[in-house]
Amino acid sequence: MNITVLGSGGWGTALALLLLENGHSVTLWSYKEEEAAALWEKRENPVLPGIPLPEALDITSDMACVKDAAVVVLATPSFAVRGTARQASPLLAPGAVIVSVSKGVEKDTSLTLTEVIAQEVGEDHPIVALSGPSHAEEVGRKVPTVVVSASKDEKSAKLVQDVFMNSRFRVYTTDDVVGVELGAALKNVIALCAGISDGLGYGDNTKAALMTRGLTEIARLGEALGGRKETFAGLAGLGDLIVTCTSMHSRNRRCGIAIGKGTAPEQAVKEMGMVVEGYYAAANAKALADKVGVEMPITQAAYSVLYEGRSAQEALMILMTRDKKQESEESWV
Repeated sequence: MNITVLGSGGWGTALALLLLENGHSVTLWSYKEEEAAALWEKRENPVLPGIPLPEALDITSDMACVKDAAVVVLATPSFAVRGTARQASPLLAPGAVIVSVSKGVEKDTSLTLTEVIAQEVGEDHPIVALSGPSHAEEVGRKVPTVVVSASKDEKSAKLVQDVFMNSRFRVYTTDDVVGVELGAALKNVIALCAGISDGLGYGDNTKAALMTRGLTEIARLGEALGGRKETFAGLAGLGDLIVTCTSMHSRNRRCGIAIGKGTAPEQAVKEMGMVVEGYYAAANAKALADKVGVEMPITQAAYSVLYEGRSAQEALMILMTRDKKQESEESWV
């Protein structure tokens, strides 16, 4: 099958290598001509050092590469998804399946990324979200990984399952696209908080509390927006939350550590040199929570630190001294 991966960052590159391994004809597209040329010449992506790019992997900056693709994988940062989809749209082959592997919510509209893509490519192209606990660095090194393929169209979800799955990359399917996408986007906020906790010198107890209560917030908002509760206990919810909050592969956690140690949030994001999705997701999550009237105290605390100048210590104290609550919203009902 002809497949084009749009986005030559670590995740797009790792998935292109996986698809090539599965016997597909794969083209990796880069937004920058000079970057495509460097990848072609050096046959290595600097964000995945030590992982060679085989000669069989085509590399280009020409969007015409989508013309013959039966599957197009969108692997750009969330802020670039709309522009990339718009650029690709008039060139797409009839019925081509679009796979969104980016994680985030669009800044100005608060739309999920599959909703953004749908606005740009129209109704003639099935759209699938592929998500789960999956660091590009580990997928590139062929570490066993398990993710979920989500689409309202069962046939397309199963097609993506077939295309990506092999003995070291297992894919489940679901029709809960909202739950999968919100779990993927919002866990980055909690990962930033976990990193801030680490930077402040707090321990496992604090991080476990942030992760557990953070997942409750994610599920609360996700359900309010149409997701299913069980999805947030699965790969795209709990699974992705664990891997992002605990690993040094996570740029969100690393950025949070810098903030916890005293670096100003904007400076910490800048020094990462890569997109820190949680920084933008915090603003989007707060906007969504305010819109639907959902309580998200950890997200609110993160927003106050990232955008309002509140110290991390003060934000934590506010969280710790909130009014007494039941743990489960369904207790004693």
